[in-house]
Amino acid sequence: MRTVFKTSYDADINMFQHGYQFGWYALLLIIALVLPFYLGSFWLGEMTSLLIWSIACMGLMILVGQTGQASLGHAAFLAIGAYANVLLQQRLGLPFLISFPLAGVIAGICGALIALPMARLHGIYLAIGTLAVTILVDDFIVIAAPLTNGVQGLFAPAIEIFGLTIDRYRTPMHFYYLALAVTLLVVFFYRNLLRSPLGRAFAAIRDSEISAQAMGVNIARTKAISFGISAGITGLGGALLGHYAGIFNNETFNIIISIQLLLAIVIGGLGSIHGAFFGAAVIAMLPQSIAIARDNLNWLSGSRAFSVPGMETAMFGLILVVFMLFEPRGIYGRWLKIRTYFELFPFYRKDMFRRQKSYLKTERMR
Repeated sequence: MRTVFKTSYDADINMFQHGYQFGWYALLLIIALVLPFYLGSFWLGEMTSLLIWSIACMGLMILVGQTGQASLGHAAFLAIGAYANVLLQQRLGLPFLISFPLAGVIAGICGALIALPMARLHGIYLAIGTLAVTILVDDFIVIAAPLTNGVQGLFAPAIEIFGLTIDRYRTPMHFYYLALAVTLLVVFFYRNLLRSPLGRAFAAIRDSEISAQAMGVNIARTKAISFGISAGITGLGGALLGHYAGIFNNETFNIIISIQLLLAIVIGGLGSIHGAFFGAAVIAMLPQSIAIARDNLNWLSGSRAFSVPGMETAMFGLILVVFMLFEPRGIYGRWLKIRTYFELFPFYRKDMFRRQKSYLKTERMR
């Protein structure tokens, strides 16, 4: 059992709780840096995909996990980031180092503007409203064919940074390190956001809007900022996803992607950066795991009896149902319980993680 002694108020907002935690994250970073030297091109591409989905999941986590606002429309911001990044490079001739952050800014502005008329919506109504945004963006991509090339899609050019060419297929290691660098920057921003007054305001709105308003939090403005930051980070993930896919159109960012993102953060664990990474691992690795298991079973049986259409979607649904029934806190919540059990053994109590009602009586019908 480890006891952390806090001697100042600054200890509550330190980046790391103690040196032991810092050591583990430093070891994880070293593993991430040396990983490309031990993986083939296929698995290196899968790790790159995991990092990109982690960025998108962290963007959605800020809105859903930290601010408590349901969203089924983040595929739209992935699309805005991807299209803005490529169009800024192709139409205006901007380099990637300028077009990439601008794509995030454009997605963030769109998110904030969308949030303004939806500030008074809650729960399922907000989810339906954001779902409509995804449908509208999908239709806009098709209608604005002179700009977006319609259903034919756009081809993402190779990334050029200071004369270094970065391409998923020709230089997969360089692309991995680019995705890793962006992921680390997003994690650093996310972690500092949680330690800031704005992050505290997000948590106050998530727990009780009425209490947050009583404490002086401007609900509408804070929600708009949360939407903007969330959409901006998701837009950065979309920009990288566009280069990762190589060519993309409106079908690349459909409603299923929005649902998968929401499932990912719920399964990973709402309200934590770790949960975003665990959920991204489910999105990135589950299809390949199903494909590998299916091929092995077909090889062992000597037939194609296990080639069932829709297996991936069914597995996503099954995993979600299992977690909702047996572990609502997600994968990270289960890890916290296991770690706490060994840290406090034999003083661990089963009711330590009992779910508490965090709403007021006036908010029960929202």
